[in-house]
Amino acid sequence: MSSTPDKPLVILRPDPHPRERIFRPDALARLHERFTVVEPETEEALDRALPDAFAVVGQPDLPAARLARAGRLRALLNVEGNFFPNVDYDTCFRRGVHVLGCGPAYAQAVAEYALGLALDLARGISREDRAFRAGRERYVSGGNADAVLLRGADVGLVGFGNLGRALHPLLAPFRPVLRVYDPWLPPAVLREQGLVPATLDETLARSTFVFVLATVTDDSRRLLGGRELGLLPDGARLVLVSRAPVVDFPALLARVAAGRLLAGIDVWPDEPVAADDPARSLEGLVLSAHRAGGVPDAFLAIGDMVVDDLTLLARGLPPVRMQAAARELVGRYRNRPVT
Repeated sequence: MSSTPDKPLVILRPDPHPRERIFRPDALARLHERFTVVEPETEEALDRALPDAFAVVGQPDLPAARLARAGRLRALLNVEGNFFPNVDYDTCFRRGVHVLGCGPAYAQAVAEYALGLALDLARGISREDRAFRAGRERYVSGGNADAVLLRGADVGLVGFGNLGRALHPLLAPFRPVLRVYDPWLPPAVLREQGLVPATLDETLARSTFVFVLATVTDDSRRLLGGRELGLLPDGARLVLVSRAPVVDFPALLARVAAGRLLAGIDVWPDEPVAADDPARSLEGLVLSAHRAGGVPDAFLAIGDMVVDDLTLLARGLPPVRMQAAARELVGRYRNRPVT
């Protein structure tokens, strides 16, 4: 299929998403109306399409040798949610190729879910539901001995990227004291948001609720190890919704088992979680199977973002809806595909 100046060629290869998951019918129609769309099913077909490609939507392997074939490429739009190390990003930046990600599409869904986990941990909602179903319900104050309020609480955010920025306004009505640890941001940026910049140790030691929102890099792997988790006050609530490798899981589970803290976990070191994993039997955990971001509205927002930004790029304008990869950071991520 050949393109024309009026309809630049777009390679659509959104695996692991089926096309219909991320494109509403009207968004897909707009994409085909404005662009020549090819969907190569083989590596050979992808290679044949690359020389004429204006943009690639998806996350196929694009080493330097393959990018050399794509002389007209203007944009790479990742629709999985992670910047994988299967692309020669240096070549993309050197050639002025826009590298875009769909992370913002998931941020609101993850933030709302994180708030839900925190409220559950504060009041024992799912725990007492299980007790009621088993005939062990405790009425009035009987089931509230360890209950705490989110209102006015000391809250710590580990990371203030897309997820932190989406969660911040959801926490505002509770009027917490919000401390933030994010070594990628100057303290002035946090203060302008009404937040308290803090070291990691301060954030952990002074927080009743801690939201782990950081991505994983070589520097942040096991950022919350045994020593750091030991700084949390007894009875603290930890919500993990970003990346599992940021936390030392054996150390976390040991502290939950000892009754030192409660935790809500949506991401795991190995997924699916093994049937005999000790986490399944710990009463101090709220368990979630990587569900925080993957809601239909979030998936469909990706297709809208793709079409909007491609349309802008075709008009010679910069993209505004997807997240532009930072040259200094994109090579540092160590995320794995979500299956």
